[in-house]
Amino acid sequence: MNDAAVCASAEEVLERYAATVFNAAYTMVKNREDAEDIAQDVFLSYVKARPAFESAAHEKAWMLRVTINRCKSFFRSAWQKKTTALEEDFPAASFTADELAVVDAVNRLPKKYRQVIYLYYIEGYATDEIASMLSIPRNTVLSQLSRARKLLKTALKGEFDDV
Repeated sequence: MNDAAVCASAEEVLERYAATVFNAAYTMVKNREDAEDIAQDVFLSYVKARPAFESAAHEKAWMLRVTINRCKSFFRSAWQKKTTALEEDFPAASFTADELAVVDAVNRLPKKYRQVIYLYYIEGYATDEIASMLSIPRNTVLSQLSRARKLLKTALKGEFDDV
C-alpha cells in the first residue's frame, strides 16, 4: 500500500457512508429492509476486501459501485423474482407536499432511470463518472437522464403551475 492511499477503519467508513449507501440501495429496491440488507452486504464487502483508495472520492465511488452491483444481484435473485414487495415510501413527515410529489414521481421511474437520477442529482456525479460506475457508455447515461427528465416532466406537469 502506498503512502498516499486512504485507509480508514471500518467504523469510520460505516459512519461516513451509511446514509449514502442506504439511500442508493433504497432508491433502487424501494424497500427499507432490502436496502438495509444490501447496505450491510456492502459494508461486509468493504471489511473483507479492505481496499486502499487514492482519495475520499474514489472511496465513495467504490461504495456506490458495490451498492449498485448488490442491487443488480438482488433483482437477479430467484427469491426476488418469485416475490412481490410491499410498497413503502420514505416517511411523509420529512418532505413538503411538493417534495413528496417529486419523490413519488422518481420512485415510479424504471430502475435504470432512478439510478442515473440518483447518482446525478443526489450524489452529484458527472455523466462520465456515472458511466464508469455503471459500466455503460457516457451517451447511454446522457440518454437515460434525458428520458428520465421527460418522464418526470410528464408525471409532474401541472403540479407546480401555481407556484
